[in-house]
Amino acid sequence: MDFSSLETWGYLAIAFFSFGGSMLIVATAGVFAYLGHINLTYALLIAIIFNFLGDNFLFYLGRYNKKDIQKYLIKHQRKLAITRLLMKKYGVLAIFIQKFIYGVKTLIPIVMALSKYDFKKFVIYNFFASIVFVLTVGLASYYSSDAIIAAFNYLKTKPYLAPLALIIIGGGIWQYLKKVEKK
Repeated sequence: MDFSSLETWGYLAIAFFSFGGSMLIVATAGVFAYLGHINLTYALLIAIIFNFLGDNFLFYLGRYNKKDIQKYLIKHQRKLAITRLLMKKYGVLAIFIQKFIYGVKTLIPIVMALSKYDFKKFVIYNFFASIVFVLTVGLASYYSSDAIIAAFNYLKTKPYLAPLALIIIGGGIWQYLKKVEKK
């Protein structure tokens, strides 16, 4: 195994960051596969497996290390309330929805574990949710790679637009989440 190649480190990065639920790494894997740097099938399979394992690990932590984990959750009471509302409103679909919501995706498995949700059911639903999440994000980025690459090339010529775009996108997401939170 050549540890100096992008391919080797790319797959390791996909595994590591997918364990933490990173949407960005899955999207990046799609673009890198489009460019021919990595194999799309392997990249998505690795992302599915490690995303699945990561959420199961969080569930396990929530179930069997309650006292240790609760001191970290105190700072996130607002997110916990949103998480509980998502679970109450959407039930099993919350496992699927949480994969796409930054800031909540870590809490759903923990809260489900704390609420005595059946571990076997969680594993089954999480397996399918991981597949849906990775395939949606990975394939969307793969098939829209031309547009993504064109946008990055355009930003190279006008670098002042990148921070402005991030502020606008980040502000829009923040406003949307505040609006959803109030509901």
